[in-house]
Amino acid sequence: MTMLMRYEFRKTMAVKIIILGLTAAAQAVYMFGLLADQLAGKKTAMVIGALVLFFLALLGICLIGLNSVLTLHRDMNTRQGYMLFMTPNSSYRILGAKVLENGISLLLAAGFFFALGTLDISLLFKHENAAEEMYDLFYRALQTVFPGLEITAGTLLALTASIVSGWIATLAAAYLADVVSAALLNGKRFNGLVSFILFLVLTGLSSWLINKIGNLFHLGFIGQMLQQSGVALVLAAAMYVVTAEIMERKLSV
Repeated sequence: MTMLMRYEFRKTMAVKIIILGLTAAAQAVYMFGLLADQLAGKKTAMVIGALVLFFLALLGICLIGLNSVLTLHRDMNTRQGYMLFMTPNSSYRILGAKVLENGISLLLAAGFFFALGTLDISLLFKHENAAEEMYDLFYRALQTVFPGLEITAGTLLALTASIVSGWIATLAAAYLADVVSAALLNGKRFNGLVSFILFLVLTGLSSWLINKIGNLFHLGFIGQMLQQSGVALVLAAAMYVVTAEIMERKLSV
């Protein structure tokens, strides 16, 4: 398993290096903006840098997740990648290595962006006016998405748990859709299109189940988010088992 995970890390390293490079450039803009605000009271570069860093964090984490799915798609549809299934490893181990690599990469990326955000916020709070403006912008954005929500540490943690678990379920649906498509239409012309349509169907069904089952008990916002998180993780685990079984029965050599 360790060798498989190291192999997966190498295959997905290029995207991570690109994200890191873009983040470094955006951080440089943000630092320049802080200096410009301190010396001349100009906040334009600081605001641009902060917004770019925020969207890079979201986009970077999404790309890391999608890159794992694309890697699995290449492994199942190219001769070089298909050699992986000829190694003395079960499909559970192969898929498990991909899932673990992706999970570790997502955790590292989230930790990196959280630490960077903490650093940038600590630097921002040295400029009281700028800090107040940025907080008001963030607060208004959350109020737009969740009207009437009281912004506390608990609600933010519950919301984060819901988003992360929902993203895990989305990745599991993507794995399952890609494997089903490869098992039925490997090498066929419309393989990618069928995989994408099946992914949309699975994602829509998962979202419906998460909202339907996750709202059975009315426990307030935090309770609702935690319920939905639990349903999402159960669905992700079920889709992982189904995916590994299909790989073992239809794709394993």
